[in-house]
Amino acid sequence: MMLPSGTDTLWRVNGPPPFDPAVRARLARAGWLDDPRAVAPLQVVWSGPDPDGAVIRLLDFVDAAPGRDVLADATTVELLAHLSGASRELMRQVTARPEWLWKPDPTDLVGKARVTLAAVAAEDLAGRIDVEEGGQRLSDMADGIVADVLAESHDTEAPPLAVMAMGKWGGRELNYWSDIDLLFVYEGDPSGSAAANRVASTVMRRLGGGGANGMILNADATLRPEGSRGLLARSVEGYRGHYQRWAEAWEFQALLKVRHAAGDPVAGERFLELVAQVLWPETIDPEAIRSLRALKARIEAGADPGDLKRAPGGIRDIEFAVQMLQLVHGRFDTQLRQTSTLDLLGALVDGGYVDSDEAAKLEEAYRWLRGVEHRLQLWDLRQTHTLPADESSRQRLARSMGYRDTAPTDALQAFDAALVSFRTTVRRIHEELYFRPLLEAFAASSTATLSREGAERRLAALGFRDIAGAARTFEELTTGLSRRSKLMQQMLPLVLDWLADSPDPDLGLDQLRLLATNVPDHAEIITTLHERPEVGRRLALLLGSSKLLGSYLDRLPEFVPRLGDDSAITDLRPADELESRLRRRVDARPVRSDKLGTLRRFARRQLVRVAARDLLGMADVEAAMTDLTAAADAAARVAASLAGADEGLAIIAMGRWGGRELSYGSDLDLLFVYDEPHDAATARTAANEFGEILSRPAQDGLAWETDTHLRPEGRSGPLTRSLDSYRAYYERWAQTWEFQALVKARPVAGDAEVGAAFMEMATPFVWRDPFPPQAVTDIRVVKARVEKERIPAGQDADFHLKLGKGGLVDIEFCAQLLQLRNGGAEPWLRTTSTLEALARLGRHGALSDSEAYDLTDAYIFCSRIRNRLFLQTGRRIDFLPVDPSEATRLAVSLGYQRRTDLREDYRRVTRRSRRIFEDRFYT
Repeated sequence: MMLPSGTDTLWRVNGPPPFDPAVRARLARAGWLDDPRAVAPLQVVWSGPDPDGAVIRLLDFVDAAPGRDVLADATTVELLAHLSGASRELMRQVTARPEWLWKPDPTDLVGKARVTLAAVAAEDLAGRIDVEEGGQRLSDMADGIVADVLAESHDTEAPPLAVMAMGKWGGRELNYWSDIDLLFVYEGDPSGSAAANRVASTVMRRLGGGGANGMILNADATLRPEGSRGLLARSVEGYRGHYQRWAEAWEFQALLKVRHAAGDPVAGERFLELVAQVLWPETIDPEAIRSLRALKARIEAGADPGDLKRAPGGIRDIEFAVQMLQLVHGRFDTQLRQTSTLDLLGALVDGGYVDSDEAAKLEEAYRWLRGVEHRLQLWDLRQTHTLPADESSRQRLARSMGYRDTAPTDALQAFDAALVSFRTTVRRIHEELYFRPLLEAFAASSTATLSREGAERRLAALGFRDIAGAARTFEELTTGLSRRSKLMQQMLPLVLDWLADSPDPDLGLDQLRLLATNVPDHAEIITTLHERPEVGRRLALLLGSSKLLGSYLDRLPEFVPRLGDDSAITDLRPADELESRLRRRVDARPVRSDKLGTLRRFARRQLVRVAARDLLGMADVEAAMTDLTAAADAAARVAASLAGADEGLAIIAMGRWGGRELSYGSDLDLLFVYDEPHDAATARTAANEFGEILSRPAQDGLAWETDTHLRPEGRSGPLTRSLDSYRAYYERWAQTWEFQALVKARPVAGDAEVGAAFMEMATPFVWRDPFPPQAVTDIRVVKARVEKERIPAGQDADFHLKLGKGGLVDIEFCAQLLQLRNGGAEPWLRTTSTLEALARLGRHGALSDSEAYDLTDAYIFCSRIRNRLFLQTGRRIDFLPVDPSEATRLAVSLGYQRRTDLREDYRRVTRRSRRIFEDRFYT
């Protein structure tokens, strides 16, 4: 209820405010019910947190100032009206000493402190200043008082002392009854220690109660070295020795808020120079970060649930979170060297360390929580942070914060709801910031100091070869005021460390530049790296391992965040499920060009996932071959539908595709066979369209190259043949190598019935019992020609992965010959997979267990190297590189420390394979 504004007539018409009857009676005796000048202060009182108590305290003050017309001074009476409802202790003190308001004594520092406190509180309660300005004014008052006390405590034997403000005082964030945390420091010879400590002791005593009127300020010097056991005052060098040798992590955190508040400016400046040296080192031991977190946890564990400061979601959550970021990043970003929490929060937003929306929520919560803390302390001028337990006190607190009873919610319910909301928000953001996994990595990284002067030395140490180019890229990524640049200024030092662990740091940095500048939402990618370090580490490894993968990630930025999710990388689906998903996406596209784009993007996504899993060591080469084949199978089936080949035309996979052992650079070897209702022309049209769909180069995706050279008559023969034509050809003209190629034949797409009919027709030509001796000779002759004629000139046959001795072709020919010689009589040996054939031949006895194992080991070993070479270069390479730098990058990518170790392993593995091949293939 608001009082009417007007004269005593209005009061009589509307009636007096509904104070307690005894309170109204006292107001009447004082003449306030009949005095229009009382309307304004009583309006303030009635709308305040404790109307009846406030009136009593106001009239007690009037009684303590007999002969003075209190209502005559509108400014003072308004101040008293605000205070009377919010601080019974401050009103008690000014009532005991009303001259503090009427005749202030400049030498009475207690009175000076209380009058300033009353004025700031009144303006705060009236809504004229915010919590930030209030804290600054109280801190400035403390500066002046400490300076006065220090001057009064002068000792001619003592060196000039500086008082350094710490904690809330240092941040100019004092509450109404905060301790003032301080340090005493002097410059010069330690011989002045005794006198300096006498002065410091005198200052502490006078502040704490040495004055005629009691305690001026509650001074606390326990943040000094060795705490309460240590010297009160030290020289700059004394502090230096402690901070460099003995200081714990919490002491450095405390120094974040230090500032010179009073006394000798020279000593103060020297101390701040020392703080800058010890507080912002090149690196921070990650253990210091962990110790601060442990300290915070201990403080929190012992906190009362109603503690606004220490309990979860409280003020300390905000302060510790932003100070942790300040400790880690302030070494390199001087804009973060702020002592005020709110100023620091703004600097963190400007620097891109904290999202602006999250910072706004923290700022709102901080102001609210500090406002509650102010009002808690103001009531009894007591240093408390704990909410009262009784309901009447909580109601008063809620009203002092501006909450009122409004149906269906009363003031206390509204206050409690706000408290829960603010605490929940603060806790969530605190955990996101305070426990960022990157913080330890940032702390330990000194690369962030990279400048033009230090670039060459640091980048060379990290393994970069093109030092000048890397330095230019570093500068390009971090220069500017964009959000991307700010984030990269933070992230790039760590990314460089991660890139240093990749096979090719130069390649990785260049590909990161392309990714960060070419992708439209590059800032979001960098934000992801900032918030999820495992994503950053893995991305750096991929970019520094594969030129091919880097080019695809540039067009698949949505994959980057998934690098932090193991299941998103490892959970690749079988061909049937991939086909089903792909068909749904293609069918949803009404335009044919969009359908083709969807198909090619599918191919690129699958390759990226398989390659990422491979390079991150999360799957073996067998899984890579299986999943590359599954992707090709799914794409081929959908492409066949788009080409009109679902009826009458079958696509038969051959070679590694037929064996479900595709590598990254494999062509899709295939045959086309048709039957009713297709004729030759229709079949040829559908086959051409199928090949065009899969292999047409496109800007938006990967292309699979189809290869039909295994068809009858090779490239000079017709692209498609009917079932009868194949049968006639195999009966009359086919050579043994063509039957050998059919060992890997597998219907994969198109008309399933035609495919099955083809396999039924071809089986008797391939699997014969007994297998003709001439056919064995034919296969051996072909193999000899391959060894002699197909290895390119200038390449070392000993290190050719595919055609060299003990390489892939040796193993494939050996397995296929043994299959052909035994598979006619034993159909269970008829498998298209080389690896499965080796296993079955071992169980059959055509190979010993050790022979099957060694051939399998060699096949996997050579396939893995071949795959890795393709990923590194983006092209098919079938031999170990000769160039030392290329060989080193390959070796590192495969987990070797030295390139010579890789070559030695290759010799050992392929020599065993060759011996087995010669024993079994020619026997």
